[in-house]
Amino acid sequence: MLIHGGKRLSGEVTIGGAKNSTVALIPAAILSRTPVLLTGVPHIQDVYNLMSILAEMNVTSDFSGNDLRIDPTQIVMTDLPSGKIKSLRASYYFMGAMLGRFGHAVVGLPGGDDIGPRPIDQHIKGFEALGAKVADHNGAIVLNAPEDGLHGAHIFLDMVSVGATINIILAAVTAHGQTVIENVAREPEIIDLATYLNNMGATIRGAGTDVIRIEGASRLAANNAHTIIPDRIEAGTYLSIAAAQGDGILVKNIIAEHLDSFFGQVRGNGCGHGCRGRFHLCIPFR
Repeated sequence: MLIHGGKRLSGEVTIGGAKNSTVALIPAAILSRTPVLLTGVPHIQDVYNLMSILAEMNVTSDFSGNDLRIDPTQIVMTDLPSGKIKSLRASYYFMGAMLGRFGHAVVGLPGGDDIGPRPIDQHIKGFEALGAKVADHNGAIVLNAPEDGLHGAHIFLDMVSVGATINIILAAVTAHGQTVIENVAREPEIIDLATYLNNMGATIRGAGTDVIRIEGASRLAANNAHTIIPDRIEAGTYLSIAAAQGDGILVKNIIAEHLDSFFGQVRGNGCGHGCRGRFHLCIPFR
């Protein structure tokens, strides 16, 4: 990447959908018994990788503009032991989604970015608490629910984990009875997932706090399009550029509450901001 600097920057930019929400919502689509429409989907390679994995399960998808249509109505239970499943770390969300949909999953150990070890022990702890049997077979995680299905449980995560929180929600949302998960992640992506699943008929309460309660549903079905939240990391990147080397940059499509901690930092460094509507924000350089 070659950058020729030395110029003031100005203008406007529109923020895309959050990558960390997108990679969870696409696997979650297989829980629906009806077609799913996601809007505001970012054009990133992870989306195409996940679409390719869906195709192995006979789930069709169409990505046009910023809309992704997923049709899981003809889904076929398929083991995903290796190959494409290793292309990104978020593929491990198929463990929770397939366990919730079929009561069975074989998923290769996740790949993705090389930023150090990130074990999935908390994911496994949650699945086992719901009644699943978990085994490691030739580098793949094999999950099997009891004959009568997963059952609600009280789960306390030993460490806060976005991935484990999402995976346990995906499995628990169709389990019998109530599941309570404590010490969960509170990121906006957790709220986005809960909103998405609740609109399918799930009952998830407490997303955004450190305790989530789920009442298991026997069937989920999408009836409305779901718009993915804007990517706060992308927004923060452009706002940082504006604060450092901008003559006023308009950043469109943000949720200001997701950037509260960032705003505190830029204000402390002498930058101001002014809202122009609910989802627009401009930070002038001072």
